[in-house]
This record gives sequence, C-alpha cells and structure tokens, in this order.
Amino acid sequence: MFTRRLRKSISAIVLAAALPLTSTAQEVKGLTVHESKDSAPTQLNFRENNLGEAPNIVLILLDDVGYAQMGHMGGQIETPAFDEIAENGLTYSRFHTTALCSPTRASLLTGRNHHRAETGAIMEIGTGNDGYTMKLPKEVGSFARVLQQKGYSTSWYGKNHNVPDWEASFTGPFDRWPNDLGFDYFYGFLGGDTDQFHPALVEDRKRIEAPETNVDGSPYHLTTDMADKAINYIQSVNAVAPDKPFFVYFSPGAVHAPHQAPAEYIEKYKGKFDAGWDVYREQAFNNMKAKGIIPADTQLTPRPESLPAWDSLTDEQRMVYARMMEVFAGFTEHTDTQIKRLYDAVEDMGKMDNTIFVYIAGDNGASAEGGIEGLLNEMAFFNGVPEKWEDKVESVKSNRLGSEDYFNHMPAAWAWAVNSPYQWTKQIASHLGGVRNAMAISYPNGIDERGEVRTQFAHVTDIAPTLLEVAGIEMPKEIDGAPQEPIDGTSLVYSFNDEDAAETHTTQYFEILGNLGIYHDGWWAGAMRNIPWESNSTGQVNITDMEWELYDLSKDFSQSENMAEKMPEKLEYMKYLFFAEAAKGNALPIDDRRTERFRSSFRPSLTAGLNEFRYPNGLRIPEGATPFTKFQSHTLEANLDGYKKGDQGVLITQGGRFAGFVLRVDKSGYVYYEYCNSVDKFSIKSKVKVPSGVTSIKAEIVMDEKKPYTPASIKLFADGKEIGMGRVDKTVPNLYSLDETLDVGKDSGTAVTDNYKVKGSQYTGILNYVQLNIIDKYGNTLSK
Repeated sequence: MFTRRLRKSISAIVLAAALPLTSTAQEVKGLTVHESKDSAPTQLNFRENNLGEAPNIVLILLDDVGYAQMGHMGGQIETPAFDEIAENGLTYSRFHTTALCSPTRASLLTGRNHHRAETGAIMEIGTGNDGYTMKLPKEVGSFARVLQQKGYSTSWYGKNHNVPDWEASFTGPFDRWPNDLGFDYFYGFLGGDTDQFHPALVEDRKRIEAPETNVDGSPYHLTTDMADKAINYIQSVNAVAPDKPFFVYFSPGAVHAPHQAPAEYIEKYKGKFDAGWDVYREQAFNNMKAKGIIPADTQLTPRPESLPAWDSLTDEQRMVYARMMEVFAGFTEHTDTQIKRLYDAVEDMGKMDNTIFVYIAGDNGASAEGGIEGLLNEMAFFNGVPEKWEDKVESVKSNRLGSEDYFNHMPAAWAWAVNSPYQWTKQIASHLGGVRNAMAISYPNGIDERGEVRTQFAHVTDIAPTLLEVAGIEMPKEIDGAPQEPIDGTSLVYSFNDEDAAETHTTQYFEILGNLGIYHDGWWAGAMRNIPWESNSTGQVNITDMEWELYDLSKDFSQSENMAEKMPEKLEYMKYLFFAEAAKGNALPIDDRRTERFRSSFRPSLTAGLNEFRYPNGLRIPEGATPFTKFQSHTLEANLDGYKKGDQGVLITQGGRFAGFVLRVDKSGYVYYEYCNSVDKFSIKSKVKVPSGVTSIKAEIVMDEKKPYTPASIKLFADGKEIGMGRVDKTVPNLYSLDETLDVGKDSGTAVTDNYKVKGSQYTGILNYVQLNIIDKYGNTLSK
C-alpha cells in the first residue's frame, strides 16, 4: 500500500517537473523506461542535413603545371587520370589561378581573393601589411569547414603551404592547420615543397617519419603513399557509413621541384624530347587546335629573347636539358597515375556517378625557377648560389637525375614550352602563362555532356561556391562564431549543361610579386615587373610607372597582339580598374620584393630578441621556428652525460643534403661539423678523438662578415679544449629548406653529406640537450 502511494506521489512530481509552465502537450515520462516511451534519438548530422544523396567530392590540385603539359591538353606526356576525367566531363579552357602556390591554395579553400585571405605571397615571406600577413583570417572561412559541419567526412593529402612558417612547429597555434580548417584527417607536408623520397611528413598535428616502402612493398615515394592513404580512407568511410558523403582534397607536391620519380617512369621518356622545347611548344599548340581546346585562329606567341633557341645549344647542353625534361615528364605521369588509382577506387566502390571530380592541373603555370641552365638543387635558386655546369653533366651521365641525390628543376625554357601557347610562366601574374591552367570536371549525375570544352572565364575562387552548390549547401553567415566576408568567386554550375551560358565572373585582378594583371569583360591589361628566373627583385621603376600591355582576349586567345598603343584610353581605364580592384581586394601596398624577404624581420618570430636556445634531445622543429643563423655567428654545444667510447650519431642538424649543417660524432670518436651551401659541401673533422667522460662537444661558427654569402671559421671543442678547426668558404644567405627541420639527437630528413646515413643517425650515448647561442665575432653571447 505504501509502495503504491509512493510511486503515485513520485509520478506526480515527475509530471510536474516535466511540464513547462506554458506547455499543454508535453509527453509524460514515467519513473523508469519500462513505463515510458523512448524519445526519438538525435540523427547523425549528415542524415539530419539530408546529405544521404549528396555527391562525394574529390578535389585535385597539382603544383607548377603548364597549360600544355597534360596529354588531353595536347602535351606529349601521358596523363591517364586527367584525360579520363576530361573525356567523361568538361574541360575549362579559360580557368585561372593566381600565379603562385600559397595564394592559389588560400583562394581555393576560401573562395576569396588571395589578398583578402591575407596570402599575397608564400608563407615564408609574410610581412605585417594587410594582404601579406600570411595569416588566414577567421572571417575568411574554408568551405571544407562548412562541409564538415554539415556531415561530410573530410580529408586532405599532400601539400599544405597555408600554415605560416612561424606557426608550423608543435607549439602552434593550430587554428590555421588543416584539422582546424575543416579536415578530419591530414596527411602531407606543411612547407612549399619536400623531398619525394624523404618527405617532412605531418599526420594531423604530429610530425612523423615516412615508411620505408609503399603499401605494395615498392620503394617509397610520397605521391604513391598519399594515394594509398586516400584510397584506404574513402574505403573505410564507405565501409562504416556507406551513405555518408566524403570530400577528398588531393594536393601532391608534384610537379614542383624536386622532380623525383621512380626510374621506370623516367626511362619511359628517354629520347622523347630530343627535338627540344621549340618543337614541343609548336606540337602542343597544333594538338590543342586539333582537339578544339583552343580556337582555330589562336596565335603561338614567340619565345622571349632571354631564352635560347634549342638549335643554338651545344650537343652537351641538349643532352642535359633533354634529360631534365624526361625526368619532369616521368614525374608528371607517375603523379597522374596515382590519381588514376584514386579515381578507379571510387569507381570500384560503385560511387562514380555521384562523385564530382575537380582536377586542376597546376596552382600556377609551369615554373621557370630552374633558371636558364636548370638546377640540380632548388635551394641554389632560393639562395642565389650558382651551380657548376660539370655537376649537371655528371648527373645525367651517371643516370641519377630524378633520384634522391638531387633536388632538381628543369630549365626555364621547358617551362615556357609547356605553357604553350602563352607568354611567360609561374610568378608572372601579368600574363596568361603564369595564371591560366587546365581544369577538368566530371560529375555524371550533374553534367549531361561528355568531352566538351567550356570557354567561360573561370577563376580559382569559383571552386568553393561551385562545390557548395553541388552539395546543396549555402555558405553560412558565420563559421565558428566568426562573421564571414562574402565569397569573391561565382559558381560554375551554370555552365555545366550550357556551353553558351554568359560568364558570371566578369572582373578579376591579379598580383604576385609586383606583376600586375586585370581581366574585365573579355579584355586584359598587365604589367610585368620581375623576371621569374631571377632570384632577386629586378624592377627598377616605380609601380605606377610600369609599362602596361593590353589584349582583347575575345579575339586574341593567347595574348599575342598588344593593343596598348592602338587603344591608350582603354588601357588607362583598365589600369585604373586594376588599382580599384586591388584596393578592394586588400592588395595594397603592393610588395615586389622576392627572395630577400626570406630573411625579413617584418613578420612574427618565435625567436625575436632571443640569443640563447636550449634544445632537448629529440626536438624536431621547422626552420620558421629557429633562430636566423645564416650570416650570424653562433655556437652549438651538446651537453652529454659523459661520452663513452663507441658513442656516435647526430647531435644537432638543420636542413640536409641540399643546404644545411650537422654536428655529429662518428663511430671512431671524431667530431665533425659539416655544411652544405646548396652547391658545395664542407667537412671539418677534429684532429683527435673525443676523450672518455667528456660532457661538452661544441662547434663555434664565426662569420667573417655579417652579410650574405660570407665565409665562416669553424672551431671544434671538447670540454672547452680546442680539438679541430676549418673553413666554410661560402654560407647560404636565405634558406636551408622549405620543409626540412632542425633535429636534435638524430637526423629525420636527408644527410648533409654522404659521410653518414640518416638511418642509424640517432646518437647512441646520453645527450641531454644542445645549446645554440648567437655570438659576436669574439665568441661572446649577444645580450638581449
């Protein structure tokens, strides 16, 4: 009796608590689930947002690719993935990027112009000026974050280059890293390029070392590894939640330097380019006309006077340059073949019809940063260090070009050739060779026609709104509490099934490193400031006094006829329009400085004002988190727990085979300080072995002068006693690496010299820390 009354009283209390004061229809809950009706569970967000039928998205972005490079575009390189996507969908023949990698990538992810994304150049040369801070604002959100919040599985593979280099260490902040930009999973590298055989890998927020082989047991290569990871990811998503859509952003470091590929892909092209760059360019031009990629009345623009004719070269030059192009072609085909694996995996899952593939062949035009002779080491370009011709000849005769031995880059004339039919190359935002890239889109459920060409003006900012529209998702007014600036691009969906549709993106400015361009209603005006294969600024006139060119692109597809003298009033209007759009787009003040900005003091620094650094054993940090030691005297002192006979390995290293230094002990007990200035290597060895019990091994590096390229004197010490000395004849002025790290206690990247191996480089004794101090020429640590 008491129990029944108690239950009745409790039920009355529960009922009263459950009913809001204004409610008359609230479902009554009982005391236990056995006398209650369960509430409906909250649905998974992708189902709640009705994404069960939403398309999967695969966005592919290659690096440093010319308009006439892919097979479908008339190039003489096999590209099975690009060709199939184009043949099963659409080719956009007037698609444009920004002329440089980081800016294009920021615009791609956000749909905003690159200066509004505050990414007016690459991550390593930011300043405090608006538009150039390299810090993506929260008000310029990523479309990937929108997809993720609606329920897409999102993953990113390969190159990032959108994290400021001073934020790329384990100390963060991480709000501009891929995971915080809307990606559930990231597997790739943060810098501008990386060694394809020994990449500086990051998985989510953790730096890792690459596997020794690919999944199939073949010798390791980063692009193959990326494809392995991407395929496994989408298969896993499909296995766990078959109706959950996925978004894959596949962004290889290819075909940016270093041009490194499996030997069999390189050998396939042996002899294919012996006719040279002039012939390649003309053949690609004719192929494009025959395919209907470009109009029949398009003119082939002439070779710049600063580039040599192929017929003017010596036999030895032709041998070297042809091989450099064979390596580049092999690298291109290998990359595209891995993308074809990803494409086939989607088809094998039965999801091809409801998957949109957007394949952008290049974040800018092909790169001329290899200079007139090509490069064995791209760091030589960034540091302005000339290479030796005999070394180039040896790389070809030894058949090692394209291997892990080199960080190579083809000559500028090959970049010009694969940018056919346009003028100029990467960096040159004033001309189509720098900004017009091939793009193909396939989407069986959304595109009716197959193999057609679309000629509407399109820009990289158009991709975000296109993919959001295809997914049936609107760009929100806020992302993570931050009010969003409007998207600059316009969706391309209007053109999917209407080849004659009027273009909606009618005005677009371009600016990179002082090279200026403006498109408006079929007209183009541009002013070029810097030669792309010169590492330092070459512009001597004021920005406002630059010589502008004018082109009617509605009649002149390739920018072959400069109309500036014939239509001065039109040119003046276009110039004013450029500065108006640049101001609106946050591009002012324009900054034309180039590699000298790598050592700029204008951007944030983790090490500013500090001269003493204690690095614990096992530390691994990117160059942007390290003190500037390029032409600054400094010491490296390893604190040991007492050296024992047989202790060996790396104490500290920064950079690697292509520029950098290392302080190490060999198995016999000799101390080495070794240095690479991009071209020459120096090895200073102690005269005696390290005595047992030593607790300090030190290198003192004193620069002759505090200016770029200065020589340096090196002294080695054990417990304060000098045990060796030597010289480095020339030091690097700007950069050890775009992505290789400073490591303490082992080498995680490439070896500075061939005198030691990365595998087994871990110091076998007890290393407590390494002290790095900035000093004056007398050896005294500088005060703060």
